[in-house]
This record gives sequence, structure tokens and C-alpha cells, in this order.
Amino acid sequence: MEIKTGYIYHIKDEFFDKINDKGLMINHENGKARPTYFTIKDKDILWFIPLSSRVSKYKPIIEQKINKYGLCKSIMISEIASKPSVILIQNAFPTLEKYIDHPHMKNGVPVRVADNLKKEILANFNSLLAMKKKGINLFFPDIDKIKEIMLSEL
Repeated sequence: MEIKTGYIYHIKDEFFDKINDKGLMINHENGKARPTYFTIKDKDILWFIPLSSRVSKYKPIIEQKINKYGLCKSIMISEIASKPSVILIQNAFPTLEKYIDHPHMKNGVPVRVADNLKKEILANFNSLLAMKKKGINLFFPDIDKIKEIMLSEL
């Protein structure tokens, strides 16, 4: 399977069993699959950004951040696959292709994010990475530890 930046994928439970990080999002309830993930391909490492349908939960959080800091780059709301989606950049984490279960499909076609939204997500993600390098960590998972584990598996 060819993995591409800007497409939506599902991840195997095996990854979450291996990586015990309380900052990672947990399974959905009632036997549903884990969230879908916007994927960024970065050489051998993939970055997964969880997507959520819980817009009403995250709107006030975004508003609080905007009121406090003047902007919010860690959470976005936009339409993906014709549905409002929350893009949780703050919950991003690195993984490997072997942990991808399958692409998210709609009408038999892998779901792809619109180019303008993809650019905005990438810009915000890179902004959070740059802030982390300066000592301001807005990521919930321990991305350095997870990346180290993933690189050791290569």
C-alpha cells in the first residue's frame, strides 16, 4: 500500500498495545474503530493526526485558546469527506507504515483531504514542531519517545 500525505487512514490496535502513552487517544466506545487519522509521510516515519466528529466538544476549547493566545493552531475544525471534522494536531504522533490497518474509504475510494486544508494542517503541524524545539510542547503524546521507539524498529 502506498501511503501519501493528506490521506486518511486507520491504525492497528497493535500500535497502541506496543506504545503505552496516556497522551494517545483511546478506542471509541461500543466496539467502534479508533479515530481516523490525517497522515503526513516524513521519510520512513508517518505522523498521524487524529480526526474527531465531536465538533461541539472542541469549539469552546478553540475559542478559549483564541481568547487567551489570539490564535489556535493545535486544534482545527474543517470539512473532511463532506462532514465537519475536528483535526487534533495536539494529539499527533509518529508511527510506521506497518501499523496502518487500512485507508479510510468513501464510496470505494480512499478519502483525501482537499489541498488547501492539507497545506493549512501541515503549516500548523510544523508550527507546533517548531514551538516544541523552542521548549513549548503542545503535543499530548510523548512524540520524542514514540519516535525513538519507531526508529528503533526500522
